[in-house]
Amino acid sequence: MRNFLLEMATQAGNLTPREIAVRITAAAVISIIIYISYWFTHAGTSYSKKFNVSLITLTILTATVMTVIGNNIALSLGMAGALSIVRFRTAVKDSRDTIYIFWAVIVGLCSGVGDFWTAIIGSGVVTLILLLMGRVRNENRILLIIKAHKRLEDEIEGLVFQHFNMRPQLRVKNTTASTAEFIFEMSRSTYSRTYKAEKNISQLLYEKDDIEYVNVVTQNDEISG
Repeated sequence: MRNFLLEMATQAGNLTPREIAVRITAAAVISIIIYISYWFTHAGTSYSKKFNVSLITLTILTATVMTVIGNNIALSLGMAGALSIVRFRTAVKDSRDTIYIFWAVIVGLCSGVGDFWTAIIGSGVVTLILLLMGRVRNENRILLIIKAHKRLEDEIEGLVFQHFNMRPQLRVKNTTASTAEFIFEMSRSTYSRTYKAEKNISQLLYEKDDIEYVNVVTQNDEISG
């Protein structure tokens, strides 16, 4: 038993250059499926080309590491220890991005050990599921920020909801003894529908007395490090 463990711990890979090239090339080819899937299932601000390209690179690097490790237990433990000190601080914009990271790693693992059919079939099933779930769209949202005299509180709410056909959501409402501040949220499509109106929401509000300011802010889910 001791000799067996010692043999496993010191066993080195004996792959030929051709076998190494086949495994890494297979990882690169299968990673194209991941790339296309991510590109097709994400739209708007949810899509990141840099992240998509990183998935291909991650797949190839994982396959390379697995090719190096092979059946060498000592080398695998050393590699795990080295990788454990890495800390990733990049914010993930969408929970589905985590799926793609694991997908790239798993394809790299399968390709690195030469189990290509598992990687291909698994990638095909995952791609089909993601396509059936539909595209991820992070549409820009509009924040309408209004500050006015408190006596106009109910009148402003009614005007905004009427102008946008009850679509906005009142996210924040701050009041004092003399002022009231509102933050309404709506989609860009909802805000754009009123472009053909005779007067926009700012003009309608400023027709009222004691309107301190009206701000329109675009918000999206893009996260930059």
